[in-house]
Amino acid sequence: MATTRRIPGGPSEQPSTKRAPASGETPGRSGAAASPPVDRADAAGVEALRRQVIALQRISTMGVLAGGVFHELNNALTPILNYAKLGLRNPDPAYRERALTQIVEAAQRATTITRGMLGLSRPGNGLNHREPIDLARLAEEVVRLIKKDMARHRVRLDVKTTGRPYARVNPAQIQQVLLNLLINARQAMPEGGTVRLLLGLDATGRRAELSVVDTGVGIAPQNLRRIFEPFYSTKNGPDDAGQGGTGLGLSVCRDIVEAHHGRLRAQSRLGQGSTFTLILPACPPPDEAADQRGTG
Repeated sequence: MATTRRIPGGPSEQPSTKRAPASGETPGRSGAAASPPVDRADAAGVEALRRQVIALQRISTMGVLAGGVFHELNNALTPILNYAKLGLRNPDPAYRERALTQIVEAAQRATTITRGMLGLSRPGNGLNHREPIDLARLAEEVVRLIKKDMARHRVRLDVKTTGRPYARVNPAQIQQVLLNLLINARQAMPEGGTVRLLLGLDATGRRAELSVVDTGVGIAPQNLRRIFEPFYSTKNGPDDAGQGGTGLGLSVCRDIVEAHHGRLRAQSRLGQGSTFTLILPACPPPDEAADQRGTG
């Protein structure tokens, strides 16, 4: 039977603020231990460190993707140059039109790649920047960024989207979470295999669910309970690309998802693979939201 680990964070499922008394503490009349006052300077320092960790992990992810991204850009630029040269040499208007069509299509592919990398490197107007995002399009951009890395490790990506759910998110941060989950899935299959990326709405239609499913080594139940703890890792160290092994990847992912009022759920069977599901509150597309405000 699969073991499930759910991380609460949405408005309908807030984490409890109660805790058991620690050794040496005396419970008050209410039965809860008195909490020490939080120093504002300490809280600000912790928040600054958290932001630095998120930024460093994003840079690390970009380093893993760089080789594949440059290869994809070269693949897009080569036909642009070739068709431009052929179009200049051939006076036939019909041939030139076909050449220009090929140039436009290749340029659009290059634009998609660069937009994805720019989004990952520049997380909007700060960490709190949110906007309604087409999650299907975001997933497509992530797949385009990572597919070369997956192919190099003999892993095939199978993408299935149902509809086009929207969510109000910081796109670069959700892109970062998805990339981290996909890299983890690839690392869980050292001999290669297939990773499924599933996107759709839940039964209520109020939450978008984005799942990464692998058929890798799986996670033991005693480890699954701790995988979101900072600095806890089931890996022996970074892989050949220098990714993973610090125990911060999933912890950072959890923090990002909870900041978006979402949840990150993990299910795994040892030896049979794992499923990580990113759950976010859905929102209407921008045009639909504007229409609703106009008729309200």
